[in-house]
Amino acid sequence: MQNSIDRRSLLAFAALSAASGCLHEPDEDGEADGTEDADTDISGDGDADDASDVDVEDVEFPVIEELFTSPDVGLDVLARQVRGNFTFTLDLLRELADDEPEANVFYSPYSVSVALAMVQAGARGTTADEIQETMQYLEGDGLHDAFGALERELDARNEEGSEVQDPMTPDDADDGDDEEDPAFRLNTANRLWPRDDVELVESYVDLLASEYDADLEPLDFAGAPEESREHINSWVADETEDRIEDLLPEGSVDGQTPLVLTNAVYFNALWSYQFDEANTSAGSFTSIDGSEHEVEFMRQSVELPYAEVDGHQLLELPYENGDTSMVLLLPAEDGYREFERGLDVDTVGGLLDEAGRPEVEMEVPKFRVESEFALSDVLQSLGMETAFTADADFSGIGDVGWLDEVFHESFVDVDEKGTEAAAATAAVFLESAPPDHVEVSFDRPFLFYVRDRPTETPLFWGRVVDGGDLDGD
Repeated sequence: MQNSIDRRSLLAFAALSAASGCLHEPDEDGEADGTEDADTDISGDGDADDASDVDVEDVEFPVIEELFTSPDVGLDVLARQVRGNFTFTLDLLRELADDEPEANVFYSPYSVSVALAMVQAGARGTTADEIQETMQYLEGDGLHDAFGALERELDARNEEGSEVQDPMTPDDADDGDDEEDPAFRLNTANRLWPRDDVELVESYVDLLASEYDADLEPLDFAGAPEESREHINSWVADETEDRIEDLLPEGSVDGQTPLVLTNAVYFNALWSYQFDEANTSAGSFTSIDGSEHEVEFMRQSVELPYAEVDGHQLLELPYENGDTSMVLLLPAEDGYREFERGLDVDTVGGLLDEAGRPEVEMEVPKFRVESEFALSDVLQSLGMETAFTADADFSGIGDVGWLDEVFHESFVDVDEKGTEAAAATAAVFLESAPPDHVEVSFDRPFLFYVRDRPTETPLFWGRVVDGGDLDGD
């Protein structure tokens, strides 16, 4: 008997590149393999079995074992971490939606999670605990083993001729032979940018190099802050095919910046079932505020994983590589806000468990969304407070002060051929330094002493507390 952790851990695993999916093949009765014994929870009230409570040693991972090739990390560790990543994904969604309830939002939870995992690797004490809890990270060293395995696994998605083929990708699907568009690309990159006079802890640099493939490149933030900022932005642009060009805004780094950590993700994939442009035409889209707008809708009819529970609908569109897909969730009419607020891993997993494979006649709008965020307030609201204060302990990294800001920028374009998406995250540190100008008036009682600086010997010491006797008479 399969436990529901199979489906949900795989769901979270596939979702990390911002195109989530589940690769179980429905059986002849329209049920996904093994789901007859799986507990589902569509309401999102948490009544379904919690994967974190499952004895994973007793759980089979038939699909994950086919897709997951790293020998370094146990499947139980991977399953728990990707579930945590998915939980953070939805926590962040609610925060961003609350900030702009009527705006389109796009972000890469994977990019944010990787960047802050690199930050967490050097955090200690309360600082580390708060990052771990906010980001839903594993406790202990398994976190970085898991992320390292994920990085390698996602990179393996680019390999041609994979022996694993998603059964929902048909034999007659588009073969992806297109001179302009690759069938599938998923690139991730990480880098450390310390100020050139800052020494980082060697073990920290080694960990990030081994698990995150993060190179180290010192920059002159003090002498050439603008050139340094532009250099980092240029690296991000190169890694994202120029989709993310200005991750670090003007003035975001200066002489008080001891360290910047960056992650960049680029995704470009063709649909297994591409839409015929001849079938694309205008239609009406009703916005969350009730207003109607004319948009271009792509249309086709094809057998795909689909579920409807309590009026909430799920449709899964596979990409050409066979391992990745986009899952579309359509809440019941007039129920969007309630559905979004209550959405959790088990709700999505439950919908996927219910998916059959009918002929789906679909209308999907073409869309492009670009978003940029400064996430410090959001992360503090979620519980990651100490990291952004002078009480932060990043001694595992070096003398780098505390987090000043976490910048995130993202882009997605969905059309008849497929999906292009890119995102980048930068964690910028700040250290204390003497301000350029201050005012001080010794107009109340004070102490003073004469200091021998080489020996730190107080040669004379005094106090001044009586303003009526300052002339010594």
